[in-house]
Amino acid sequence: MSPPTSADPRRRLGQLGEDLATQHLERLGYTIAARNHRTRHGELDIVAVDRTTLVFVEVKTRRAGPASPFDALDDRKRGQVRRMAAEYLACVSDRPRGRELRFDAIGVTIDARGALVALEHLEGAF
Repeated sequence: MSPPTSADPRRRLGQLGEDLATQHLERLGYTIAARNHRTRHGELDIVAVDRTTLVFVEVKTRRAGPASPFDALDDRKRGQVRRMAAEYLACVSDRPRGRELRFDAIGVTIDARGALVALEHLEGAF
């Protein structure tokens, strides 16, 4: 039997990264419309509004090391995020409306003590 989500170190790391990404977006003036929105294709990390743009944000969090958080944002993952966004647009009737859509990526790097090392925000990442 697997441990509860709160005891899963990978899940805790991912949650920390999403929390830091959300705080970053809010500091920049974005409005957070949804977090961890489940679809049949997976889970959208963050849906935000930047003035007139609806932004789907994929957050990748890694421990400090040689690998970049963005290494996991391959073609398969980008396609999955696009499918999840399409389902969100089709199924969520009370969603914010934007004249434009954008896909951003936020890479979060955390050290062994759990402190933020780096946060990179790529607007229009894919």
